[in-house]
Amino acid sequence: MSPADLVAIAFHCEEITHSCVQYLEAVPWDDKEEEEIMEAASKLGPVALPILARIQPVDFTIAKSVFVSAFRFATSTAGPCPPFGEELKSSAQEQIEFMLREDQDMPLITVDDEVKSVVKKGLSFMFSSFESKLSSLLNESDLASKTEEVDILQGLSDLDWMSNVLPKMELMKDFVSTWAETSENILGIVEDQKLKSVMWGLKLKLIEVCGKVLEAVGYGNVILPADFRVHILKLWLPYIRKMKPLLDSKSDEEASFPYKMDEDLCQSIEGAIVSFVLALPSNDQADILADWMKAEQARYPDLTEAFEVWCYRTKSAKRRLTEAVDKVDNAPISL
Repeated sequence: MSPADLVAIAFHCEEITHSCVQYLEAVPWDDKEEEEIMEAASKLGPVALPILARIQPVDFTIAKSVFVSAFRFATSTAGPCPPFGEELKSSAQEQIEFMLREDQDMPLITVDDEVKSVVKKGLSFMFSSFESKLSSLLNESDLASKTEEVDILQGLSDLDWMSNVLPKMELMKDFVSTWAETSENILGIVEDQKLKSVMWGLKLKLIEVCGKVLEAVGYGNVILPADFRVHILKLWLPYIRKMKPLLDSKSDEEASFPYKMDEDLCQSIEGAIVSFVLALPSNDQADILADWMKAEQARYPDLTEAFEVWCYRTKSAKRRLTEAVDKVDNAPISL
């Protein structure tokens, strides 16, 4: 704020104050200036309203319109936007995350039917786009193409972004359901013989995104029927169990190999899987635990805790059944 502004405020010079207000209303401010201007404007009363108009809250309809437009750019459902392209999409994703932080108005926007429809459409588009790009790999003669890999990894990173955003909108169930529906096709492609020794970044990123799905379901944030949960785990547990030692081995062979499951990722996935298993019906638990103990890669994930709990529950269930039968047998017969 200029000395003239401060003098005008201090001496109540109306003409100077009016000129200063007009000036401040018309020029841009940086963050530091904004704080000073707001402090000074608060002392001016109604004459400062033109200044305050820049920072006043927008109404629901306008906020919703901005959010919907940003989401369409963030998910590319608005179509390409030359010359900005990925830069605009990344900016839109960042701003959506910012808007979804705790704010008294955002819950009203995120439960709006139109907003939910746009978000679900964006999610569907992202998944189908990723699947399409992934499927095209098997038709490529040159699997070493860096451009191709970067493009596919970007699609998976967009899905990763979605997995961070949707819980704040209570739509993570849609992500998990679509992930489960497409998992068989995704795994069929990445485990194809043609991709056996390439696309390590993609394979690691799949584990990272899958980890968020396992956490959402395993810790009860997304509620799904038991058979659906069994389906997800039986698809992804063998893949994770196989990829972990492969990535470790590649890292040991090549010091510069960047694709390795770090300790935090390993622990979070292992914890989610243990919780996931323990929430299944006992027969399904037994099936998964038996398969785990037969596998060569039984070291990861370590399901010892789940196995111990299953054993305890099995004994307890048998004891309760025996006690219930004894009570029936010993019940007095009334005539």
